[in-house]
Amino acid sequence: MAPHPEVAALLERSHRLGSDPRNTNYAGGNASAKGTGTDPVTGSPVELMWVKGSGGDLGTLRESGLAVLRMDRMRALPDVYPGVEREDEMVAALDYCLHGPGGAAPSIDTAMHGLVDSAHVDHLHPDSGIALACAADGEERTRECFGDRVVWVPWRRPGFQLGLDIAAIKAANPQAIGVILGGHGITAWGDTAAECEANSLEIIRTAERFIADYPATHGATRQDSPFGAVVPGYEPLPSRERHARAAALLPTVRSLAATDSPQVGHYTDTEDVLDFVSRAEHPRLAALGTSCPDHFLRTKVRPLVLDLPPTAPLDETIARLRELHAAYREDYRAYYERHAAPDSPAMRGADPAIVLVPGVGMFSFGRNKQTARVAAEFYGNAINVMRGAETISSYAPIDEAEKFRIEYWALEEAKLQRMPKPKPLATRVAFVTGAASGIGRATAERLAAEGACVAVADRDRDAAAKVAADLGGPDVAVPAPVDVTDEEQIAAALRATVLAFGGVDLVVNNAGLSISKPLLETSAADWDLQHGVMARGSFLVAKEAARIMTEQGMGGDIVYVASKNGVVAGPNNIAYGATKADQAHQVRLLAAELGEHGIRVNGVNPDAVVRGSGIFAGGWGAQRAAVYGVPEEQLGEFYAQRTLLKREVLPEHVANAVFTLTAGDLTHTTGAHIPVDAGVAAAFLR
Repeated sequence: MAPHPEVAALLERSHRLGSDPRNTNYAGGNASAKGTGTDPVTGSPVELMWVKGSGGDLGTLRESGLAVLRMDRMRALPDVYPGVEREDEMVAALDYCLHGPGGAAPSIDTAMHGLVDSAHVDHLHPDSGIALACAADGEERTRECFGDRVVWVPWRRPGFQLGLDIAAIKAANPQAIGVILGGHGITAWGDTAAECEANSLEIIRTAERFIADYPATHGATRQDSPFGAVVPGYEPLPSRERHARAAALLPTVRSLAATDSPQVGHYTDTEDVLDFVSRAEHPRLAALGTSCPDHFLRTKVRPLVLDLPPTAPLDETIARLRELHAAYREDYRAYYERHAAPDSPAMRGADPAIVLVPGVGMFSFGRNKQTARVAAEFYGNAINVMRGAETISSYAPIDEAEKFRIEYWALEEAKLQRMPKPKPLATRVAFVTGAASGIGRATAERLAAEGACVAVADRDRDAAAKVAADLGGPDVAVPAPVDVTDEEQIAAALRATVLAFGGVDLVVNNAGLSISKPLLETSAADWDLQHGVMARGSFLVAKEAARIMTEQGMGGDIVYVASKNGVVAGPNNIAYGATKADQAHQVRLLAAELGEHGIRVNGVNPDAVVRGSGIFAGGWGAQRAAVYGVPEEQLGEFYAQRTLLKREVLPEHVANAVFTLTAGDLTHTTGAHIPVDAGVAAAFLR
């Protein structure tokens, strides 16, 4: 069924506005349209409002993301409004204005859209508009920029009263196309969708030009950045050195940021960020914090700022980060205690969400990769806002008490409580070798499905990239091209994983191959190839991963995909069986050594995983079928019939075992080998 014409126009407008980051940040702002629908009970016409619901994103908005409300009920709300001290009660009243079942939950800005007397309303968070909204003399600068075409609205927390304020200002200023909301953003309106969109863009682009031209039009003498001069020694490192430094710091920084709750990390080294942290004024401005509520809800009140140059010794830098983190936690607790009321929600955590490192960039953290990435985008918005405000005036965000009212708002707390329970592997970063096919791919798929971020490590670059894309792309999985026989490639692949997700928590040593030959036909090259990939490769991956895990200090899991053949001797299998026995004993050795760091090392012993297996498809299947005298296409069934359960083992069965070992229920298990062979009595461990 085609959407209502007003809905179609609203969605198109939202997509155009939301797809340009100059107009609003991700998931920020909302848009609405009013029109006439049909009451399904009476068949009579009814005036409705469609508005983006809570938690949606304008750029990707669908009809299901709209809240639909009856305007007769919306217009009656002021008559029952109990006053600003009880305005939060009006959120529940919005539920009684909804039209029909389904649709999104109304957001806190719904009242603004319903109370403003206009058919179409946009509320957006453009950097240029927020720069005016956060300037020390924002009202004067707004008047200078727009005349009486755009009106200043003093800061007020989003809610019903703000909607009444804007409605009154619109009524008193019929010439106005919109408002600048102090400390917040912009709102525009129009009689048609096209007019409303044009008015929004006029406000945004006019503000952009005003800020860009301000130094020249006001005879400014300062030739430097509004952030001040570059501090000698704080310039950005060259790209290769910068990334190496970031990878060296991130495991420690992530562990600090995860003191109260596990986090995924994100690394940003855009030109804007690197320029900001190189300038003299960045410590002062960063300490003021962000302003737009969307910003600081994602980035916390203020970032942690490292006060050392990028050339400082690594151990000195790490020690200083630990000191700054301890001070940050004390400051955050003091901030909470200064403003918390008896009925305030409990303090959620005192760790920073943003860490600024001169010469290197920005580390951001969140409960998943998308949240961490979006936090970085929001702090990038905040940098743009600070630059604009410092260009036309001085940056003056809303005060700390107001920030606390937003951060620990009962409505915000209720939204957090409604969030779904995290998946078992949420916040964990997995590195799976041989992940482009067979057992490795099935394992990567299972770990990602259970909430992990996954590095798809494989020597086939294109296949790894395809699997990563299939798993959901860079917010879920990244390709990590690697030949596990090459120590430098392993280090590079794990560094890339750290840069992508902040660290490494879970390693699956799965890469393998097999050549089936009798002893007298097995060459030294056959032996070296199999031992190089599996025994040596697993050792090298485990060694580099354990180094990262110990730096993180957060424990971890290393799982070896070994084999029944490491326990049971079979014909024509000397090199493969020997290297699998080597891997099996590595599990025991590493479990004994790494336990003091909270790193658990376990193994999985599959057998006869024929379907979907890269090893079997690569010639091993034909070789083993010849040994046993069965057609290759019947090899899986042959293996199944020799088991106790008479069942064929598939890649996903091995993946299930890896998940079980790492998902949290077996917290006291290390040094174990789990058979996944449908029951091979000869392989029972003793």
